Amino acid sequence: MRKLVIFLLTVVSLCVFLGLAVLGWGGFGPFFAHPPFVAMTVITLLLGASAMLTEGNLSSGKREDRSNRVFWAFGALTLLGGWAPAYTDRIGFWTFGGEKVRWAGLVLFTLGGVLRIIPVFVLGRRFSGLVAIQENHQLVTTGVYGLVRNPSYLGMIVTVLGWALLFRSGVGLVFFALILIPVIGRIRAEEKMLSSQFGAEWEAYKDRTWRLVPCIY
Repeated sequence: MRKLVIFLLTVVSLCVFLGLAVLGWGGFGPFFAHPPFVAMTVITLLLGASAMLTEGNLSSGKREDRSNRVFWAFGALTLLGGWAPAYTDRIGFWTFGGEKVRWAGLVLFTLGGVLRIIPVFVLGRRFSGLVAIQENHQLVTTGVYGLVRNPSYLGMIVTVLGWALLFRSGVGLVFFALILIPVIGRIRAEEKMLSSQFGAEWEAYKDRTWRLVPCIY
């Protein structure tokens, strides 16, 4: 049942997100006439298929911070961010650069998507879309977590930046800045919960890693 729910959520989310971009650009024909958009669509579908193979979930586990259920913020920014950059690119509003910017955006979009999905595979059932401590929760401090404590959120941020550049969109950069607000709030809530759960082990881990961006934050 859990896999079916994840499957349906993934399929619907991908269809809506890509559909909004196609709508913003003016239809399937004009959208898929651009090689970077075709490549982005293929990459998005591959990442979506990979997500279906993970054990990520929406479990509240044995303890959850219910005050941080900010799905509305991520949802609204995702929907508007899916459509607006494509639309403003099509009408030439507040755009910049040329095809090289699009391809650079595609690279960032891809790297961010991969970085977003890897932690889901690493954590397995411990990865939840909620701020929650799962049963038999253990602190992972190696691999992708050995340098930054929130690699999945870093992947999300890089993906949003790549999406803005893919459409050469100044409006997309505004959405990039706006999404940092709920992301940082979510990170702080998660780290507070992990600190209360793991105590000294968490503090030692925090002292030797970066929260989000190596050497910066």
